[in-house]
Amino acid sequence: MFNPRYTITDRLLANIKRVNALVNELNHRRFPHVVLVELEKVARAVSTYASISIEGNPLPLTEVKRILKSKPAHIRDSEREVLNYNQALQDLNSKLGEDRVRLSLDLILKIQKQITEGLLPKFESGKLREKPVVVNDPRTKKVIYLPPDAKDVRTLIEGLIEFINSNRNEIDSLILAGIFHKQVVIIHPFMDGNGRTTRLATKILLAEMGLNTFNLFSFENYYNKNVTRYFQTVGEFGNYYDLVDKVDFTSWLEYFTEGIIDELLRVQKLLPEFGMSPETKLESYHLKILEFINEKGFISDRDYVKLVDRAKATRALDFRKLIDLGLISRKGKGKATYYILREK
Repeated sequence: MFNPRYTITDRLLANIKRVNALVNELNHRRFPHVVLVELEKVARAVSTYASISIEGNPLPLTEVKRILKSKPAHIRDSEREVLNYNQALQDLNSKLGEDRVRLSLDLILKIQKQITEGLLPKFESGKLREKPVVVNDPRTKKVIYLPPDAKDVRTLIEGLIEFINSNRNEIDSLILAGIFHKQVVIIHPFMDGNGRTTRLATKILLAEMGLNTFNLFSFENYYNKNVTRYFQTVGEFGNYYDLVDKVDFTSWLEYFTEGIIDELLRVQKLLPEFGMSPETKLESYHLKILEFINEKGFISDRDYVKLVDRAKATRALDFRKLIDLGLISRKGKGKATYYILREK
């Protein structure tokens, strides 16, 4: 039975209180939906870049954004990692938004399959490993950790999931998320994609912090700032069977919660800047479209021309901007075209 060792130190308790205070502050602030839409795109790009960069993918953030904006015709493995991770993150955010997610082995397997699709043989994608693996130091390439035997992986991962799900009402969600993150890394349940899968699955538990704008959150970014410290803190050194009864999660939990604070402060600082961005700024004529739809239920170009003195081509651009920002949807065709508020 999995029973992790950790201590609620003054430092850890202070971190948890700080996180809760920041979450409450962010939840009481209101931002236009258009701002949140744009920021979510950026957060996904940053998360994708950071998570694959941690694992050694050399693509810079600018290239990651370019790939996400325009899928390459001939995809290299480094680019496929970008597309796979971003899609998995987008799907997970969507499910979290609809409150349709509960941590399970099946979900973890699906995440690993999604991020490794086209990168691993099919018999290793979406499957627990059936072979031994070793963890090497990324700098020296020397073996530093021997994970548990393949025959023990299923029992260990199922025991961890049972611990998490049975303690949701007993242990703070931050503590549970941190324990889950480190223990999956220790178990190393897959032939490849362990880190990326772990960081995505951890988001499921972090979403329970109660942050309304969780889809703007990119905690991977903190780890990527100092990859060496991340690996030293989240990982272990030696043979799993020699370490299993000695692992203490306290230092990792302190580091983990500091990362959450760092990311919440980043989001807090960034939000006002996005409100001023030319790409997200709504002009008075955009607001007239939204106000008309709110009152009437829909708007057509015939309605809009009565509200503003703008050329037909310019009016079309106004509608296009609101569509691209996820605020309205187009219905009908030709002269019968009209627009409604997009369903959230």
